[in-house]
Amino acid sequence: MAFKKEVVEIIEPRDIFVGNAKAEITLEEFGEYESEVCANANEIVKKLLIEYDGVIRFNFRHFPLTNIHQRSLKAGEAAVATGQEGKFWEMHNILFANRKNLGTTSLKLYSKEAGVNNKRFLDDLVNATYGWQVQGDLREGINRGVKTVPTFFVNGERVEKNTYEDIKKGIEEAIKNVKKKPKVTKVVPVVMDEEEVVETKVALKYPAKGAVKPPKTKKEIVKTVAPKVAKVAKKIEVKTASAKPKAKVKQRA
Repeated sequence: MAFKKEVVEIIEPRDIFVGNAKAEITLEEFGEYESEVCANANEIVKKLLIEYDGVIRFNFRHFPLTNIHQRSLKAGEAAVATGQEGKFWEMHNILFANRKNLGTTSLKLYSKEAGVNNKRFLDDLVNATYGWQVQGDLREGINRGVKTVPTFFVNGERVEKNTYEDIKKGIEEAIKNVKKKPKVTKVVPVVMDEEEVVETKVALKYPAKGAVKPPKTKKEIVKTVAPKVAKVAKKIEVKTASAKPKAKVKQRA
């Protein structure tokens, strides 16, 4: 008897945020955990998250430069693995703090420090269970023109430099653009019964004299249109009566 394999849904790095999850401003970074520059940039991100608390959300995407940092790929996989248990950001900061010691065994110890108790954590790293997620981030980064780390985007717009001032400028610009967007008002369809539909049609066909706009409510429709409708109905009634043929009189034999 064949058993159906259990399907495990993996939380993708693009869906992991810190800050206000519903914020309209998204700060996004393509980086890796062995980079000294990325570690410094992480401190800038922390500062911005405090400064723009509730206004922005931050998303980290993996872009391991394996030709320079051979251990950055597995470190990225370890971060994704902890993200499955809601401990991504704890692991994220631990990895930067220990960027010079990212061996597989060390990654297992860091996961425990982050609060993960997955007994298969080491096996998942060895088997590259989350390798596709890291490679997916890498491919997306390349497609978006990323060549080095860190590379920042604010609401999809690339930030030219990685300084605090430049990233802050990008956030401020995004805030202005969001404020300029017109607010979309949700239109709720009006449901009318058959009587209301008829009255509305009559109101549109025979609007009240001098009216600029057709009546809006049922009460207004009846008040303004009823005299006109009655007059029209009377005409129709008179016309119908005059057109009625006379009854034939039977002649006696």
